[in-house]
Amino acid sequence: MGFIEELQRRRTFGIISHPDAGKTTLTEKLLLFGGAIQEAGAVKSNKIKKSATSDFMEIERQRGISVATSVLAFNYQGKKINILDTPGHKDFAEDTYRTLTAVDSVIVVIDVAKGVEEQTEKLVEVCRMRNIPMIVFINKLDREGKDAFDLLDEVESKLNLSVTPLSFPIGMGYDFKGIYNIWESNAQLFSGEHKQTVADKEIYDTLDSPKLASRIGESALNQLKEELELVSGVYNPFDRKAYLAGEQQPVFFGSALNNFGVQELLDCFVTIAPNPLPKEADSRMVAPEEKDFSGFVFKIHANMDPKHRDRLAFVKIVSGTFERNKPYLHVRHGKKLKFSSPNAFFAEKKEIVDVSYPGDIVGLHDTGNFKIGDTLTQQEQLNFQGIPSFSPEHFRYINNADPMKAKQLNKGIDQLMDEGVAQLFTLHLNNRKVIGTVGALQFEVIQYRLLHEYGAQCSYENLNVHKACWVTCDDPEHSEFLDFKRVKQKFLANDKQGQLVFLADSAFSLQMSQQKYPAVQFYFTSELK
Repeated sequence: MGFIEELQRRRTFGIISHPDAGKTTLTEKLLLFGGAIQEAGAVKSNKIKKSATSDFMEIERQRGISVATSVLAFNYQGKKINILDTPGHKDFAEDTYRTLTAVDSVIVVIDVAKGVEEQTEKLVEVCRMRNIPMIVFINKLDREGKDAFDLLDEVESKLNLSVTPLSFPIGMGYDFKGIYNIWESNAQLFSGEHKQTVADKEIYDTLDSPKLASRIGESALNQLKEELELVSGVYNPFDRKAYLAGEQQPVFFGSALNNFGVQELLDCFVTIAPNPLPKEADSRMVAPEEKDFSGFVFKIHANMDPKHRDRLAFVKIVSGTFERNKPYLHVRHGKKLKFSSPNAFFAEKKEIVDVSYPGDIVGLHDTGNFKIGDTLTQQEQLNFQGIPSFSPEHFRYINNADPMKAKQLNKGIDQLMDEGVAQLFTLHLNNRKVIGTVGALQFEVIQYRLLHEYGAQCSYENLNVHKACWVTCDDPEHSEFLDFKRVKQKFLANDKQGQLVFLADSAFSLQMSQQKYPAVQFYFTSELK
């Protein structure tokens, strides 16, 4: 198969939602229908013997939530599907935001009972800003929830989307009987069995089938016909061009836990979703069809296999082919590197690949060469844009709870900070180390991983900081900048990259500093380079 054919086979997408909307369960079921796994494990608690394939960190299995993005790949209907299952919890949103730089489209999962929730709004806003094509999956139809039309209105108004249903429920909750697949023009009935495996469905190609009427009842059938008429009158027909431009969002209904509506979503997705898309670099737009390789690091994960202490950099391939044992330019370091065992992923399972194509995610074993946002190319000097590091909102001093393990603690902190799970600041005043996170739950994850992966124990002390912001000045010797550094000395720190950071103790203090020192620039995101 040629390069262009391989390119056209790729579909790389992320799954996003508020916590507990069923995102990881949907990922499992996509793998199930894709033939990548034979049986699914419900993500409920560690009492269930199987945990979800995409939740591979021990703490995820214990808490029943995703705390890190996982990458899964499988083949379906001749297409190579790359799924990035992201954390839903707001405390891990930074990982999700960065992952969205590596996807070509997304599936947004919404709970039928809760509707559009806060975290979904934030994530969809990021997708909208980047014009990422989105498909909406309204999940848990077998539970009592909101009316289908009310949900569609809520998605349009709260998320500012232009939706078009490609499937529609027959009843809801206790009365849920199945869905009508508008995309393929057939009705499928729900049985509630075969939650863990793929089973044959009861499908009707026409709504005029007497057997269908007897199975669901005349009144349910008449209601469905009325609702489908309303759908075709109210919503625009599906337009792939508008979908790819991020201007129209198809909606599917289903129940991921019960395997219902998932295959319909997958069948439509592989048909309409985009091939790998061009990506903006600092000097030009890079097209996937270009023969020269380029890619960027969007995630680093330490200790994917704790037995081997391995650290992997996740690289999204933007253009050309990535070949094993071929030297590529690490743009930030300005040196060529070779990779003898690049990995393809299936959650924590990895296999060595010889050639990867645009859209693919490869894992490169890393001894400390990479940071998030690094670019690899054949030889061209360019950097991909838009991989942010957010200003933390929670701050604590980190202390060593076991002086005998100082080396392990330093190594652990160093590697976990490189993953981007949190940020490390060193105070100018006394060189004390401060950890800043976007969400408070990250402190627990860091403490857990330091103990279980590095054998190091840490304790925390509260620190009264309102916000961290990066500060620069066009003229480092400007009198205002020098005065700012003198007056604010006890609130200044350096981040891991050596950049100057102002740890403002209150919103008022930050505002006054911005007014008093107009020559100083204050930034709330740091573009990772």
